[in-house]
Amino acid sequence: MYIVDSYVLAVILCFVTMICWGSWGNTQKLAAKSWRYELFYWDYVIGMVLFALLLGCTLGSNGEEGRPFLTDLAQGDKASFLYVLLGGAIFNASNILLSASVSMAGMTVAFPLGVGIALVLGVVVNYLGTPSGDWRLLALGVLCVVCAIVFNAKASARMNKGSGEQASHSRKGIVVAILAGVLMSLFYRFVVLGMDINNFTSPADGKLTPYSAIFIFSIGVLLSNFLFNTLAMRFPFVGEPVEYGAYFRGSLATHATGMLGGCIWCLGTGLSYIASGQAGPAISYALGQGAPMVAALWGIFVWREFRGASRSVNALLLEMFVFFIAGLALIIVAGM
Repeated sequence: MYIVDSYVLAVILCFVTMICWGSWGNTQKLAAKSWRYELFYWDYVIGMVLFALLLGCTLGSNGEEGRPFLTDLAQGDKASFLYVLLGGAIFNASNILLSASVSMAGMTVAFPLGVGIALVLGVVVNYLGTPSGDWRLLALGVLCVVCAIVFNAKASARMNKGSGEQASHSRKGIVVAILAGVLMSLFYRFVVLGMDINNFTSPADGKLTPYSAIFIFSIGVLLSNFLFNTLAMRFPFVGEPVEYGAYFRGSLATHATGMLGGCIWCLGTGLSYIASGQAGPAISYALGQGAPMVAALWGIFVWREFRGASRSVNALLLEMFVFFIAGLALIIVAGM
């Protein structure tokens, strides 16, 4: 299988993760023109599972180091499988909430708030579990991200001062994004517990490699989706309940858009797991969770979610980007 053998390459892969995690939401925005996010999410999960299998059969099965994908799956023990499956279920609950918040508050608000909170809490959880890098620089980088979140929240508040249904949905979306962020901070740690993070070349018996872990993780997402997304369909945050029959009335292009979103997210996550051997779980996770900056760029320049914003709101958005960039830079240096 393919294994990263340098910190620099690991950081590059983490930046690809950041782009993927910050960009998959665009597929939801595209599908939302004629498609409920609960229906979109089924295609998203299917795309995730298919791409995880593809990743395992290609990068995970070629190369001179480590165990091949299928061999690694066959030797995994019960505990490793359960940890990774649980990580998938926790992620799924958080991501459904994040998708709901995007539909209510917009991509520029939901992503920076939800994923930013996940970054702060997730770095703490993963660092305590597997310490790596200079904790002082890492903490300073996280502090910068917290400042960026505050600036984004202020900009959002100034854009949503009005009353009415749209403002109510926006406020509800912010609350849901916070809940999503807290849950999302936990999933990565459970996946790491199922892998031998210190040795991907000759991992301990029963432990999984990144390629088998991302596949089992995606299965955990799929299985839990029958519970979590069914509840979201019956008791939606916005709109009327939706039936399963509606899913089969979607066009091929609509289904393909959702699956593409799952593929994009899975690519980013797989690369994050691969990079974690060199960068460490805390730094790998932290860099990938720079996704809010990418999402905010999409929201501002493509989806025009801050169209007509005042000069003070634009200044807050600029400060958000500055602090995010500074935070990411400090996190990278922390691992050197």
